[in-house]
Parts: sequence; structure tokens; C-alpha cells
Amino acid sequence: MLRIRRDLLDQVLAHARRDHPDEACGVLAGPAGSDRPERFVPMLNAARSPTFYELAPDELLALYREMDARDEDPVVVYHSHTATEAVPSRTDVTLASEPGAHYLLVSTRDPDVDEVRSFRIADGVAEEEPVEVVDA
Repeated sequence: MLRIRRDLLDQVLAHARRDHPDEACGVLAGPAGSDRPERFVPMLNAARSPTFYELAPDELLALYREMDARDEDPVVVYHSHTATEAVPSRTDVTLASEPGAHYLLVSTRDPDVDEVRSFRIADGVAEEEPVEVVDA
């Protein structure tokens, strides 16, 4: 189960809406070894595409160095889908490289609906998990 603070989820949703019609992407970092997202880190979609996201390599390298210095892990990797439901595509599953992370997907296809789902992706398999939103 992904337990996420309302303020972090609101930031993810705002980022996804702001970057629409392109996919938005980023990371929620948390203490190393924990399952607690604590810090919102929006990233540039280097693909600048409505159907694909790519974490900018230079930003990603800087983020991993920063997380290492802060003793953090990427607890959540998030991105948006702009025209489809919040379910990982085959490409999303293939490119998932953090087997310990939660993969949070947000669909911005309907401007009036916040569609949010979370998955664990490992060994080419995506399994949906419940999302619990908690107060800060």
C-alpha cells in the first residue's frame, strides 16, 4: 500500500495539470530504507511528449547524488498520462528501474477528475496497490 500525504499528492496533481498536454514526471524522496515519501521533486520530461516521459538524465544524476547525500531513496516515481487511464503502459513497465519504488500514475484526461493509481513494478510485472491519502 502507498501511504501518501495530501500535500505531496496535491503537488503531484498540480505538476501534472501544469505540464498537460505533455506528461509530467518526478520523484517523491524519503528516508533511506523507509516506505515514507517526504519530499516532492518535480523533474523535466526530457521527451516533452504527451505520450511518453523520460527523466532528464542530468537532473536524474543530480537527484541521485542529492538523495545519497541526504540518506534518501526514491520512494515514489510518478508520471502522468494525458489521454488514457492511470495504468502503466508496456513501455512504462519495461523502463521501470526502481523495483522498490511505488509507481504513481495520474491521468489528466479529464480536467475535473483526479485519477490516481499506484503500482509496484518489478521483473516486468505491474501490480496495483491501494493508495491511502493521509493528512500531513
